[in-house]
This record gives sequence, C-alpha cells and structure tokens, in this order.
Amino acid sequence: MGIRPLTIAAVMAVAAIFVAGCGRSDNSASTGATPTGGGNLSGRIQVDGSSTVGPFVTAGAEQFQSQNSGVQVTVGISGTGGGFERFCAGETDISDASRPIKEDEEVPVCKKNGIEYTQLQVANDGIAVVVNKDNDWAKCLTVDQLNKIWGPDSEVDNWNQVDSSFPDQKLTLAGPGTDSGTFDFFTSEINGAEDASRSDYQASEDDNVTVQAVEGDKGGLGYFGLSYYEQNQGNMNLVQVDGGDGCVTPSTETVQDGSYTPLSRPLFIYVKNSSLAKPEVKAFVKYLLDSHESIAKGALFVPMTDEQAQKSESDFEAATS
Repeated sequence: MGIRPLTIAAVMAVAAIFVAGCGRSDNSASTGATPTGGGNLSGRIQVDGSSTVGPFVTAGAEQFQSQNSGVQVTVGISGTGGGFERFCAGETDISDASRPIKEDEEVPVCKKNGIEYTQLQVANDGIAVVVNKDNDWAKCLTVDQLNKIWGPDSEVDNWNQVDSSFPDQKLTLAGPGTDSGTFDFFTSEINGAEDASRSDYQASEDDNVTVQAVEGDKGGLGYFGLSYYEQNQGNMNLVQVDGGDGCVTPSTETVQDGSYTPLSRPLFIYVKNSSLAKPEVKAFVKYLLDSHESIAKGALFVPMTDEQAQKSESDFEAATS
C-alpha cells in the first residue's frame, strides 16, 4: 500500500500524539484554522485509549474543529486498556480501542459505575511485523516462527534459532506494552491467548520507541499497527506473514479482503451514551462516521468496507434515536 499524503494538520496531530511517550498523554487537537462550516457548537470532548486509533480520531478532530471552533477535542494515548480504565471510571466521553472491550474484566467495571456505551467501528488495520533495514533474510515469517520467537516460554535470542538458514545474528525484540490493544491482539492471534508473551523485550505504549529499537539494531524485530509503519517505512523493512496460505504483505487490499491473516483487525471507538446526548459529541461522532473514508486515507488507515460502515451508521442511529 503506497503512502497517502497527510494533511499538515494530520501530520501535526500524529506527531503530537507520538512525541508524548509512554503513559497517558492529553493532546488538544487544534489547528487554528478559520472555521469553514460556521458551527455554533461548543464544549470539550475527552478522548483516550489506543495509540493505534489515536491518529485517526485526532485527524478527524482537526477537520471537525476547523468547522466548529468552539469545540475542543482532547486526545490521550494511554493504550486501549488504559483508555477503558478511564472510560469506565467516567473520566472520558470516547475511548479509542484496537480490540473489543473485555467482557470479563472491563465490562463489569463499566456496569458497576453505570457507564452505558456504544461500540462503533471506524477503520481497519493490520499488524505490521518489522525488522531492521539491514535484515535481508527475514522477508517472510510463518505464524509458527512468530510464536517461536514471541511465545511466553521462548528463549530464542538468535536469528539462526528461528530458521537454520538465517545468519548467526543476535535477535533483539521490541513491541507494545501490556496496556496496548495491539499487544492483546497479537498475543491472541500468534500465541493463542491474550497476554501470553515473553517479557524480556523492550516494551512501550509509544510505537516510536519500537521504531527506534528496530532501526538501531541489525537484529531487531518488532510489531505495531500498519498505519504507523507507513509513516516510518523508510526506517525499517516490512515482513510478510504466512498464515498457512503463503506469504502475504499487509496492505489496504489484503486487510480488507482478509487474506492478511491472522493479523488483520477492526478498530473501534466506544462512546458513552450520556455523552452522545451532548450536541457537540453527537456531531463529532457523526462526522467521524460520515468522513471515515477520507480520514482513513489521509491518516494512512485501511477504510471500512461498505458493509462495516453501514453497520456503524446503523448502531449510531440506534444509540441517538
């Protein structure tokens, strides 16, 4: 999938998010642009959660605020798990999530605190497996090889332990921390259970840390959302993944048609129903859904299919009727 040019606003928004580093970071998405829609809305919308979904929501907020200067959208990136913690405590209006809410852990907390919500898909994504630019051997890895590397009992520390044809090169690992929905999804699909992963790797909720780790070590390997790879692809090589039917490169087409398996996924926002009663929140969420394709393309995400978009629109209408 080729790089689609980001708007200046989107670039600034994405940069603001990822410079934030680990832990929670609140970033007001404000461009200073002259309003084009003459909106009369006002208020503050609090968003937190996935570092993968964050750039999508921030890019949408930039565009929305250019038409509604009285609305301030603040986006945090504490990770999907951290976002749900704040959301279920009633601290935010919207929670960005790169996985569904956990029925056994997070749903009960929301119920206990009286937080009713609506789940809406906003885009698609694939998990990018990446290696150093000087790595000319790991062009494709099977799910079994990824499990061999990342499994909770793995002691693999050299590339020739992954495949005997690979060179005698120390293997170093980097990836998302345990609060990340990307971590949950990857471990579930590759290792068979959420949170099942070796722990001796450089972990961070800030994807830029993974980029730097892989970029700086010939034997480096990491993973994060495909959209973030596309913003940094000059720094590393993308690895194809063989899910059983041959090596497949993640792209818009392979993510949407499901052939990039098992590392394709939907991306969500969770909206507090009481917040949807506020005109500014309702209008913002409606804008994200109406403009999902242009936002996704501009911010380097994989757009929803027509069927997915129709379902999100229907769920939104049901929640606001």
